[in-house]
Amino acid sequence: MKETENILANSLYLGIDIGGTHTVFAIVGPKGKILCRGGIRTTDYSVFFDFAKALRKSVEALAREAGINITCIEGIGVGAPCVNALTGVAEGAVDLPWPSPVPLAETLQNVFGIPVGAANDANAAAMGEMYYGACMDYDDFIMITLGTGVGSAIVADGNMILGKRALAGELGHSIVRYDSDRMCSCGRRGCLEMYCSARGVVLTARKMLEATKEDSSLRSIPSDTLSAKDICLAASAGDKIAMDTMRFTGEILGEACANFTAFSSPEAFVFFGGVARAFPYFKDAMIESYRRNLLWVYRDQVKFLQSDLPFDDAALLGAAAVGRRAALKTFCPIC
Repeated sequence: MKETENILANSLYLGIDIGGTHTVFAIVGPKGKILCRGGIRTTDYSVFFDFAKALRKSVEALAREAGINITCIEGIGVGAPCVNALTGVAEGAVDLPWPSPVPLAETLQNVFGIPVGAANDANAAAMGEMYYGACMDYDDFIMITLGTGVGSAIVADGNMILGKRALAGELGHSIVRYDSDRMCSCGRRGCLEMYCSARGVVLTARKMLEATKEDSSLRSIPSDTLSAKDICLAASAGDKIAMDTMRFTGEILGEACANFTAFSSPEAFVFFGGVARAFPYFKDAMIESYRRNLLWVYRDQVKFLQSDLPFDDAALLGAAAVGRRAALKTFCPIC
């Protein structure tokens, strides 16, 4: 397997990120270098097979311009919402314009004639970190994406933990406060997502602003337009309520990570997403809370890392990494 990995490390991969409105793609070379990129409108195609053919045509044109022979691409990876990574099928993806289920991997593999893998956003991000980012030296880690929601992916012994229906690793919906008044979109109260997502950060700041009359630059922003970005910027400027908000966010996240450590014993946690850009403002509180709540046998064994992937390229590099894994399974079927 290692010899095959070394060969594939110098190969080309096509990463495709399918969104509800636009689809972007890139041909990725060794060490995660994006050689060329392009895109098409997702919504221009009501039939997925037509979309797949148009995508191939666009990729071929882009490759010609870049002087790349498309037959040199070893694998294709697709990042899309609601993908079952075991089947390569998108199930119940309401943002996509095609009737569910959508056989993403099978159709694209038939159209391109190249091995195709598919994954949801968090799993693709974890694969990107494994092959091109902060976790290249780790076989056991947990990826946590802090954005509109809280996504996650668990890698153990170099493999993604998927579970029976490829739904494993929804750590954002772990309940961290059973007496919470924060209703999650999943229908339960007190999920990690309601504290550590962008929405959760805003809810915390609003509560802190209501609980005190202390001066804060956040008071000049209407409550219904207050964003996590506003809070992060205020924290960077030394605003006390904004800093307290980020500290509280870190405390919740550290407590949750202590629990996550107990069931998969990772070497590292790696954080990505809009809220994770504020890593310096919640990191210390997170680590302190983590250590305070950690089972002693795991003490001093886990690192906390910020993603190494360029923010604007992460989805494409993650998808390309999924393609690399698809090629690996083709070269080495037992892997």
